Amino acid sequence: MKTGLPVYADDVPGQLRWVGSADPVRTTGESRARRRCVAAVSIRARLVAVAAMSLVAGGCGVLDDPVKDRWESRTEFSSCGEVSLAQGEEMQKQAGREIVCLRRALKSGESAELKATYPTVEGDPIREYYRLTPQARLEVYTDSTDDRYSDQKWSFAECYTPEWLAEISCDQ
Repeated sequence: MKTGLPVYADDVPGQLRWVGSADPVRTTGESRARRRCVAAVSIRARLVAVAAMSLVAGGCGVLDDPVKDRWESRTEFSSCGEVSLAQGEEMQKQAGREIVCLRRALKSGESAELKATYPTVEGDPIREYYRLTPQARLEVYTDSTDDRYSDQKWSFAECYTPEWLAEISCDQ
């Protein structure tokens, strides 16, 4: 006795044939090309859904940068100002007053902050934030989010008892 559904099979045109329900091509009447097309559309739909969820997650703060979050939630210190350097300019030559401010804070055991912006070789801006804490620790936050050729993230470095603020750097 034959079981299954009567359908027109692709390979036997014009003839009625009994096929078992385990054969999806025969039972649904779909061609292989149609099934491939549906599978491709299904994969694209899944990729679009993943991309949309990533955007939603990013908007909800799931993909935030922890170093940036740390910078934004900091306790602000007294400001030593802002320095904008042009291509090839050096901090020691262009920011004398600001460096003196940081040295004064270091000597007196106070806290202070300084923002410096300088261009990469390609001209993209890098922003560095120097924080001298009351414990004589120098913290350096670097914002590379506008540098096309970097990881486009924030980074952090610190050193204890900096000896030479003219260079304003810590080993990273």
